[in-house]
Amino acid sequence: MSAFDSYDIPAAGQCWNAHDYAIDAGFVPLLGGAVARLLDPQRGERILDLGCGDGVLSFDLALSGAHVTGVDAAPELVGAARARGVAAQIMDAHALTFDRQFDAVFSNAALHWMREPDRVIEGVRRALAPGGRFVAEMGGHGNVAAITSALQAALASNGHAVPAFPWYFPTADAYADRLRAHGFRVRYIECLPRPTVLPTGMQGWLRTFASPFLVGLAADQRQRVLDDAVALLAPTRRDARGQWSADYVRLRFDARLPIR
Repeated sequence: MSAFDSYDIPAAGQCWNAHDYAIDAGFVPLLGGAVARLLDPQRGERILDLGCGDGVLSFDLALSGAHVTGVDAAPELVGAARARGVAAQIMDAHALTFDRQFDAVFSNAALHWMREPDRVIEGVRRALAPGGRFVAEMGGHGNVAAITSALQAALASNGHAVPAFPWYFPTADAYADRLRAHGFRVRYIECLPRPTVLPTGMQGWLRTFASPFLVGLAADQRQRVLDDAVALLAPTRRDARGQWSADYVRLRFDARLPIR
């Protein structure tokens, strides 16, 4: 079993800052257009945005005339979503409390943080009305493999233990099997390589997302690990003009519940 398959240990150590997220990871909702088009929200529909973050995509979905509810486990991000006018609430996606309340559940760049996928999918099934759809995009198998390998190498070379892999990046086949096991009909599922330009460079990406690898390290130790990881990544993830990119692989899908 590879690190990318070991999803049984909960993620830990991730700290969210709404301001930093908007600066360093603002590309996340911007690149959610493709999966939003796959959702194709309709006026009057009830849509749950699972892992809504700071609510940028939730707000855009609501422009269709749909009634959008957002949930996220991070209080600061929920606060930012509410500031945008999104009906957002703090909720663990592993323990959704909804019962047949939505026509669709949507998620962008969030499901890979949820380390018990069967609990999440079952909660989504309960939240959907008969015939409801589950449309999402998440990290797929091999997502940010170069970045995580560099972080692990930098930790080891500095004498630090390498923590358990913090994310769940499944293959399309593995996730489709999970969806079917919970009663969904998979209309479309695909893993798509998507190299992604990083507007604030690799340091910005690591500042926002690398916290689970750095739990327990002093500030100077953290910085040394990050600097070493950036140096390892420079030959392959920075181009001749100095532009950094991340080796993203996205898993995108559309699954439906039976009408009855």
